[in-house]
Amino acid sequence: MVTRTSQERFRTDKGVFDNFTNRNLFEMKSRDVFDELVSPLFVGKESNVFIASKGKNKLIVKIYRVQNADFKRMFGYIKQDPRYDFLKNKRRDIIFAWTQREYKNLVRAARGKVRVPKVYNLRQNIIVEEFIGDEEVAPPLKDSIPDNPEVFFKEVIKQMNLLYRAGLIHGDLSSFNILNYKEKPVLIDFSQATLTKTPNSDELLERDLNNVLHFFKKQGVKADFEKTLQKIKKVPAKR
Repeated sequence: MVTRTSQERFRTDKGVFDNFTNRNLFEMKSRDVFDELVSPLFVGKESNVFIASKGKNKLIVKIYRVQNADFKRMFGYIKQDPRYDFLKNKRRDIIFAWTQREYKNLVRAARGKVRVPKVYNLRQNIIVEEFIGDEEVAPPLKDSIPDNPEVFFKEVIKQMNLLYRAGLIHGDLSSFNILNYKEKPVLIDFSQATLTKTPNSDELLERDLNNVLHFFKKQGVKADFEKTLQKIKKVPAKR
């Protein structure tokens, strides 16, 4: 639940704590999904991310803003996903579908053994996820250069391959949404992830790879684009 005091403490001027969202937060708290929001973590284009408590543990609560999210931009992405070809261009429906898609993508990725946060709960415009880190949240790759960039790079490519095998492409992968947790990559922010059978999936995958290669090139890692792309798209033959 978000009290008036909490709203003042977490003030972002982004319209995140509207009445609708407060009701959803109250419902989740009533069902013991979390105890309270502890502190803001990040403000994105369409969402606000908070650290929450549950007993002695920490959680991540991601809230998609209903009032001022760029739902037209969301619709531009999601309408190409065959899972949502039924969706009409209505603000709330798009925001709820966008939130649901991120939840489903994370579940699917986890089933494919991709290193991603566990998802615990979903309610309309709110997702509750695993806290990645110890006392502090694990830093993004851009802020925490690996001790061995080449080994870390190979592990990122492995995770991209596992994601591809699971039928997904991240669609927005970069050093901003790869966490460095104990020298292992954890992929986050799956709202733009889409199925490999989506018409523009190859374009999205190549963009993801370019972002990854660009970052690691600065760290002295040399890799051929086409050969690395083939590693990502390598799927075991069915028996």
